[in-house]
Amino acid sequence: MAYAHKDERKKAGKTDAWAARPARGGKSLASFVAEGGKVDFEQVSRTYRMSKLQLAETAGLGKTTVTKVERRDSPKAQSRMTEMLEILVRVRGWAGSEAQAMAWYRAEPIPALDGRTAEALVKSGQANAVREYLDHLALGGFA
Repeated sequence: MAYAHKDERKKAGKTDAWAARPARGGKSLASFVAEGGKVDFEQVSRTYRMSKLQLAETAGLGKTTVTKVERRDSPKAQSRMTEMLEILVRVRGWAGSEAQAMAWYRAEPIPALDGRTAEALVKSGQANAVREYLDHLALGGFA
């Protein structure tokens, strides 16, 4: 059954629990969270085979954010990293691997979102638009 709007999904008992589940063979969002509920930047860096500086750039964070613990644990840094990971975990299943999911995130223009990439949208605070787009695709909508 297709739902035209996310409110209809909620009424039908559908939720955005997808972010907590691993995509086929991939890691779940929870696998990136360390004790204390904070995103483990080291784990993300290893999984996506990126340096911490590349990770900071990809998430739209300053380079000192990933090197200094107090900045890494800030609400802004944690929120931005969580938004990025929610999207990456979700697309991993159809992308084929973490590396391919990251390539899509960074480089693939999304026509329905003015040709902007998921990376650009997350950096500008519009991660929700990407999530809604992915919801649309998951429900059988066209790109």
